[in-house]
Order: sequence, then C-alpha cells, then structure tokens
Amino acid sequence: MEITAITSQKKDKSRCNIEVDGRFYCGMKLETVMQNRLKAGESVTPQMLSEMQLQSEKQTALDKALTHITVSMKTEKEIRDFLKRKGYLQDVIDFVVEKMKEYGFLDDALYAKQYTEYAGKKKGARLIALELKRRGVDDETARSAVSELGDNTESAKRVLEKYMRSKQVNKDTLRKAYSHLISKGFDYDTARAALKSLGEDDED
Repeated sequence: MEITAITSQKKDKSRCNIEVDGRFYCGMKLETVMQNRLKAGESVTPQMLSEMQLQSEKQTALDKALTHITVSMKTEKEIRDFLKRKGYLQDVIDFVVEKMKEYGFLDDALYAKQYTEYAGKKKGARLIALELKRRGVDDETARSAVSELGDNTESAKRVLEKYMRSKQVNKDTLRKAYSHLISKGFDYDTARAALKSLGEDDED
C-alpha cells in the first residue's frame, strides 16, 4: 500500500483525507499526519494507519459521537455509520462504540422501547418494527419492543381522524382511509376497528 495523496478536508481544516493507492482510505488529524511525517509516496500498512489514528483520534471520535447523540438517541449501527462517514477506521469506531456502551449511552433495547413508545402514537407495530430494523436493531429486540404496544386501536383512530378531516365519508374515502392505515403499519383488524369508529367498515 502506498499513500498517493494527503489533502485538507474542506469542512475541517484540522483534518486531512488520506488516499491510499489512488482511493480515499481514511480521515486523520493534521497533527497526527505531521507527527508521523506522512507524505505521498510513502509505503504503509493498514495496521500502521490504524494505530496512528487510534492513538490520536479515539477521544476526538468519542467526543463527536457523544455530541451526535445529544439531539436524540442513536442505535449502535447509526453511530458506526456516522463515524464511518467521518472517515474513522474500524479500530477507532470499535473503541468508541465500546466506550459508549460502557458509559450507558448506547443501548439498542432501550432505544427500541423509547422509539416504540413515541412512534406508537401514530404508527402501527409492523411499520415500527421495520423502522427499527432499518436503524440496526435486531429482530428479536424489535419484536420485544413492539409487543409492548398491545392494542393500539386508539392510535389508529387518531391517525384516521386526521386523515378524514375535510373529507366526506363514502366508499372511496373509506377505501383510501383503510389503505392509509395499513401503510402506517397498523394490522388489518386494527384498521377495521378504527374505521368502525366512523360508523362504517372498509369495503373489500
């Protein structure tokens, strides 16, 4: 492996992009680049770059990750993806994830529970489970979280009420309302129960 270019990052002049064999390999602090006298044309190994980045950037990466979760909780996958986009190598990402778990800032089970409680006010279990999976929550944890929703007919009724505002109750709107509830992740029985609150049922 050979370093083919070292360029300053546009958004953060204190960091550089390291290109190896003509392709982006990782981001690294300018200070680290200078301390290790890295330059284009120099032969390197993945281990060498990983050790350099780990020692100098693990705290910086941890600070970035902690700042990233101040707005809202994140799953382990979301943190890993965030740090990868920032150019950190796998060893640094692993270090940050383990530290965040140790501090109690990463807990996919708790995330799934809190997300389900929030999303359950306007979505059905099926859609919530799918969204949790997309965020990196494993199937078992997602199923466990959504199972606590129980009967969310009242949530379906609220979604239906909002959808039906300014609409007339007829066959066409009922079909569309039913499809809307299904698209929000509510199961068939829950959607039917919500429609009955209008004094009507869906049309097959």
